[in-house]
Amino acid sequence: QVQLVESGGGLVQPGGSLRLSCAANGIIFSLANMAWYRQAPGKQRELAATITRGGGTNYADSVKGRFTISRDNPKNTVYLQMNSLKPEDTAVYYCYCYAGLGREYWGQGTQVTVSS
Repeated sequence: QVQLVESGGGLVQPGGSLRLSCAANGIIFSLANMAWYRQAPGKQRELAATITRGGGTNYADSVKGRFTISRDNPKNTVYLQMNSLKPEDTAVYYCYCYAGLGREYWGQGTQVTVSS
């Protein structure tokens, strides 16, 4: 059974930093493309950052230059380092995995709140 378990969310002041982690089980992690999505209250879920199995990255314009996605294959974990956080970054952040052949999985989400 595939599981994606996120951690690292919380409350942070504007300008602060957080690092999200997503630990994956039940897949060959090194072969999977991973991503972080987020969903703010009353808004649709949107893509924040992606990382391919080869390590290529891509970012939404709204987070470019502030967020960094990375992966540690031996630990089966993908990270999202978030710096210079803004109130508009407040959302539930979801880990996403595409394991090929139409197999895609979601984590349960972790809340990030940016507020003074």
